[in-house]
Amino acid sequence: MSDGSLSTTDGARDLRAIIAEAIACEPLDARALDRILRRHPKAGRGFYSKRDVLAAFRASAAEWPVAETAFAEKLRTTPTRTLSGVTPVAVLTKPFPCPGRCVFCPSDVRMPKSYLANEPGCQRAQANRFDPYLQAWNRLAALRAMGHSTAKVELIVLGGTWSSYPVGYQVWFATRLFEALNDFGDGRDRRDGIAGFAPDFSALARSERGYDASVAAHLRAGEGGELVPARERGEWGALEAAQRANESAGARCVGLALETRPDHVTRDEVPRLRRLGATKVQLGIQSLDDAVLAANQRGHDVAATRAAIALLRGAGFKIHAHWMANLLGATPASDRADFARLFDDPAIRPDELKLYPCSLVESAELVAYHARGEWRAYSREELLPLVADCLAAIPRWCRATRVIRDIPSQDIVTGSRETNLREAAEALLRERGVRLAEIRARELRGAPVGAPAALVLRETRYATSLGDDVFVEAVTPADRIAGFARLTLPGAAAAARPPISELHGAALLREVHVYGAAADFGERAASKAQHAGIGGDLIRRAAALARSAGFPVLAVISAVGTRAWYRRHGFRDGELYQLLDLG
Repeated sequence: MSDGSLSTTDGARDLRAIIAEAIACEPLDARALDRILRRHPKAGRGFYSKRDVLAAFRASAAEWPVAETAFAEKLRTTPTRTLSGVTPVAVLTKPFPCPGRCVFCPSDVRMPKSYLANEPGCQRAQANRFDPYLQAWNRLAALRAMGHSTAKVELIVLGGTWSSYPVGYQVWFATRLFEALNDFGDGRDRRDGIAGFAPDFSALARSERGYDASVAAHLRAGEGGELVPARERGEWGALEAAQRANESAGARCVGLALETRPDHVTRDEVPRLRRLGATKVQLGIQSLDDAVLAANQRGHDVAATRAAIALLRGAGFKIHAHWMANLLGATPASDRADFARLFDDPAIRPDELKLYPCSLVESAELVAYHARGEWRAYSREELLPLVADCLAAIPRWCRATRVIRDIPSQDIVTGSRETNLREAAEALLRERGVRLAEIRARELRGAPVGAPAALVLRETRYATSLGDDVFVEAVTPADRIAGFARLTLPGAAAAARPPISELHGAALLREVHVYGAAADFGERAASKAQHAGIGGDLIRRAAALARSAGFPVLAVISAVGTRAWYRRHGFRDGELYQLLDLG
């Protein structure tokens, strides 16, 4: 990372001039900043970068009349990355044999199953040899260099089926992630000496033996001759110590998402996910049609999906579903009907959704079906209206996080290469006069919140297989969403037999989220949603609803880094949850 070129007098003078002009320029847009940078070029070496300028500001912060966070916000290169209120950090587990046999799934032996080595996040993981500490620490450093807050971090662990990895590896991986956040937030760098996995997966070529056999042989050729060597087996005590330290660290985990399959979600697995610190589960639903699941060799049926969601919702997890269009055996018409089941079926109804049109990649078994004429990719004329119709059908309590996989175009044999498919679908809906209700389309993002008193708490109640969910959202008069809470009110049967005994008889606060640019702990600004008291209002409303429904206690599935915040709102620590007495 650049030091801002403060080692030379000319460089220091130029950078100070850039900083002073940037502070004085209102508003500072990309064009204005470019003019400033061009007025102060490096001596014969082009122009200073935003990272150079921000590093120089940090090296001389005491000289300037604005805070670092305010200056960084002016320079921020990709503001949308943290406008949802948290800073997402995605990491990948190492390649490992997969329990699935899905015909559509990429089988790049250099990556965890279903991921491709050319995807941007996968390239970062490979560069860090899949080491969790290196991935997290280096990503935080890159984000901070771009001006993003790294105080509130959402860890997103990708890599196919998390639950198929040995428990010891899961514990080690989670421990190292928390240790990376703790070290980075407190200014420690312990990256030296971390070699990552051996041997290097980037050198592994495609093998005729198949994905599982190739990956297993490659892993066993490394240290110890085992799929998971001794140094990658963690202990629960070390994880719990790292979690306790993270409660007050400079970079706190405010959410931990893990990715798995419905048939791996069991009553034994759910408390283990919670003990690891997870608050959200990305669940590969793919389809709600048993015939389509069977044709694609998914390995589970719709009943398994319903059972998994009941367990996860009953334990308070946020449910982030993956659904795919254009699978083998599907048509645009059947996809529309299938998508409707996501929200018509009370046993499904996810909180978040990734909508993935199937794209054919060379390493997928689907290639053979395509060659025989048994599968074809939808044309743009078929796909675009389908995606638009799906987006329009998403209710206001669900967030559509992604509409297409980030697969590089050179890896796609056939299928949509349109990286802005979501924008094209939204444009089509605007032409139809349709306004989207789903969360992402209504997020406050970087807009000023105005006076919090002007916000209205709006409630949407819907039935689930457990009882009722209530979506409480703080919205502006224009229906822009500043924050929300997800409350689950289990029916008598579900409350009496929860997946985790600690939740017996409890209402469940599954999420409290406030939008707007991610703010550091303690940072307050009248125009920002975060730290304006919205979260407290949402908690109080959820507690009142739970109390009026007759629940004696409200349990929250708090992230490790939000425990202190919930304590300030009256919650006491339980074993895996925090609890608010409602009597």
